[in-house]
Amino acid sequence: MPEGRRKQKRKRANKPKFYKRHFLKQHEVIDLQIILNKKPKNPILIHGFPGIGLVGTIATEFLLDHLKTEQIGKITVEEMPPMVAIHEGKMVDPFGIFYNKQHNIVILHAVAPTQGFEWKLAQFIAEAAKRLQAKEIVSIEGVAGKDPEEFKTFFYTNDKRKEQKLQKSGIEKMKEGIIMGVTGSVLLKSSDKPLTCIFSETHTQLPDSKAAAKIIEGLDRYLGLRVDYAPLLKQAENFEEKLQGLLKKGAETADLSEKKRMSYVG
Repeated sequence: MPEGRRKQKRKRANKPKFYKRHFLKQHEVIDLQIILNKKPKNPILIHGFPGIGLVGTIATEFLLDHLKTEQIGKITVEEMPPMVAIHEGKMVDPFGIFYNKQHNIVILHAVAPTQGFEWKLAQFIAEAAKRLQAKEIVSIEGVAGKDPEEFKTFFYTNDKRKEQKLQKSGIEKMKEGIIMGVTGSVLLKSSDKPLTCIFSETHTQLPDSKAAAKIIEGLDRYLGLRVDYAPLLKQAENFEEKLQGLLKKGAETADLSEKKRMSYVG
């Protein structure tokens, strides 16, 4: 093969891959695009989206910080509000795709709201799993709990062979419940793939690091990641102390305002 053609072939091989789909929403075309700069073979695909307690987002963020990962792509949605986050001086994509070589894990980390795009994102997760030939899709999310003193973790899997391993990891099988949002859509779109959902109870609409730590604990035992989730518990403790301080100051301010108002009345 001539040298010029070989160089051209090499250049093409290094180009990022674009996968695009058009969806109709109220007579408007919605463009979603996956950009992949690398294509790992047969990974476990983990995704966490902002939901109750932001558990999925906190847990995936923790994995990115504590596993050696590199960003290999992103999902873009043209119809989403033009918003980007800055963290430690770096831009954070609304939907970033990361890879950990040691455990052969692809992590989809989301920091943007997903309302109205659940089915489209589920379709792209299904397509990414197909193109990467993912051996398993793992969804992580928070669910509303009844007892504020308990933080139970539950699992659902469509692969019977995984059940015993999940139970040995200290995760209870979910027997009754309703799964909504992106995770619910993924369950319907990717039913032909081995799929596992890990849920942690949360009791607040505020960011819940404690519930996220329970997910990391279960995920760590299930996949053998050897990740120390203690920092998340400490983060939760610090957040709770800070919140209690803010609530106390808020109550003191309200009390002072009421006293001032009464003095004017008197």
